[in-house]
Amino acid sequence: MSEVQIKVAKRAVYEDLIQDYVNAERFPNGFSACPRFEEGQTFRAQWPKKPEGFPCDWAWADIQRAVAMIGFGANPPWINRPGTTVICCNDGLRPVTFVVERVEGEGA
Repeated sequence: MSEVQIKVAKRAVYEDLIQDYVNAERFPNGFSACPRFEEGQTFRAQWPKKPEGFPCDWAWADIQRAVAMIGFGANPPWINRPGTTVICCNDGLRPVTFVVERVEGEGA
């Protein structure tokens, strides 16, 4: 299995959904982008281990299948770069999108 690099590509905020569904009394300041990640942040992983310093267990649970898929050599046909996929956590209000890339020549 190859090592993979996980890069934080984007942090989205869906203001319309937040406005419609977040309890404004409990969260009067609303929600901002996920505070656990920064765009451009990278991590190295070798499945099944969560990368050191990866700050969110929920996000890891959401993306670990993609990490395994890329690490074990898959090339998703909808992605134009071999050894790469794009996946996000399942936070419906402020998801974080990750690019997962196989690190060629290491651990293969």
